[in-house]
Amino acid sequence: MFNDHIPFNYCLTNFKINLMKKIRVIKFGGSVLRTASDLEKVAMIAGLYEQPIVIVLSAFNGVTDQLELALSHPTNIYNKGKDVIKHLQKMKSNIIDSLFKESNLKNELHKELEDRLEKLDKSLLAAHCIGEVPEFLRDDVLSYGERLSSLIVSCYLKHLGFELDELLPEDIPLITDGIYGNATVDSELSSISLQDKLNKRSAVIPGFYGVSRKGKKTLLGRGGSDYSAACIANCVDAESLDVWKDVNGFYSADPKRFQDAKEIKNLSYDEASEIAYFGSEILHPRTAEPLRAKGIPLKIHNFMNFQNWPEPNTHINGESTISSEVIKSIAYSDNCAYIKLSGAGIGFKGGVLAKVTGILNKNGINIKSVLTSQTAINLLLEQNDVLKAEELVEKAGIISVEEINLVDDISVIAAVGEGLTHYDGLASGIFTAVAKKGINVEMICFGASSVAAYFVVKTRQRKETVEAIHNFYFKTKKRLKSEKAYSNETREL
Repeated sequence: MFNDHIPFNYCLTNFKINLMKKIRVIKFGGSVLRTASDLEKVAMIAGLYEQPIVIVLSAFNGVTDQLELALSHPTNIYNKGKDVIKHLQKMKSNIIDSLFKESNLKNELHKELEDRLEKLDKSLLAAHCIGEVPEFLRDDVLSYGERLSSLIVSCYLKHLGFELDELLPEDIPLITDGIYGNATVDSELSSISLQDKLNKRSAVIPGFYGVSRKGKKTLLGRGGSDYSAACIANCVDAESLDVWKDVNGFYSADPKRFQDAKEIKNLSYDEASEIAYFGSEILHPRTAEPLRAKGIPLKIHNFMNFQNWPEPNTHINGESTISSEVIKSIAYSDNCAYIKLSGAGIGFKGGVLAKVTGILNKNGINIKSVLTSQTAINLLLEQNDVLKAEELVEKAGIISVEEINLVDDISVIAAVGEGLTHYDGLASGIFTAVAKKGINVEMICFGASSVAAYFVVKTRQRKETVEAIHNFYFKTKKRLKSEKAYSNETREL
């Protein structure tokens, strides 16, 4: 185990690999990739593993945001891009000069860094000449953040004596379904080539993107580096996926906003997926999918304090455990809105919902949830999509749709926990706690997932809503001694 008083070089000079052990996949996010000292810590952590490792990286903190900002100015992309490239050159050079002594490897790194930035410059120039940013070009530009971080980290680790290679998704290849912006990795197609490329060696791989069968770079969704790390873990039959974050894993509520939030030590794949889906920024919502297929555990560690390694802060696997409160976490998302389609018998007439969902799907708009009644169809969407969705449905001129209303000042609150749908009175407990605060619930969905119940409130009441539910289930120490006892207790409220 590594301790603060142990010299940094000790970690590396005593680093030995047992090739008989399975590969571990290690993921570092952008929030822990900021400075030269962060990269030193990455090396320390890598040195803890006495087995082959695959390190999957996000872009350095803020880099993808800068690239997106440049692309958001279609009439001035190239000049904005030039500013970003100058910033990247300065930032990366400072980090490299801080970490490397003069060597051939340092010179090669500078040369390769300039080469990748030059290619980025050409992509930005292409977008400038076209006057817009096609999907394929957008994905190519935004993938550079990860390609730069993997280059620097792999060279730095080699500089310290680690035996590893940088593997780019296009060189593996990490094959996707070819959908720009939100692609899905084909683990079956990718696994053979990845295992062949690794051959029990360690590697550094940039996250966030793969390539289509035609070789085009396709992003895996915003925050998709977690998902790509999970896909790589699936491809190599990893012992585990270890995600290093700047927080102590999952909590019963957002610890930045709620001081009484409790750490969650164990979660099932379903629970982790639902908490992530409903707003937690700990993991990408799709991270559990590739891991579940092979029963690979996911372990979340705190990058800022790794003295308890190898014990994770949160351990996620296929085991379903029901806590004494049943509910393990209250998550929320403000990035949502809904359109309400009204009309006499709209919910009864066949084909209306199919037409609407077909139109939205064709235009790349994801529907988070659908609630229908006799006179209304409510479609829950991301905020960025709702205006476009309203326009598309209106243009379609569906006869049964007499009125379209947009509601965007809302938050989705989700209560997540194994066994949530199996205990009588649990829903009434949630809504009793909310009702006591005089909060109006606009929409409710209970039973769509076996581990989550969610509802919609006005954004101005979001914090109060989460506090009410969290206090009811955690602060007041409610306990489930049995299903019957809990049901009776709830009915007495």
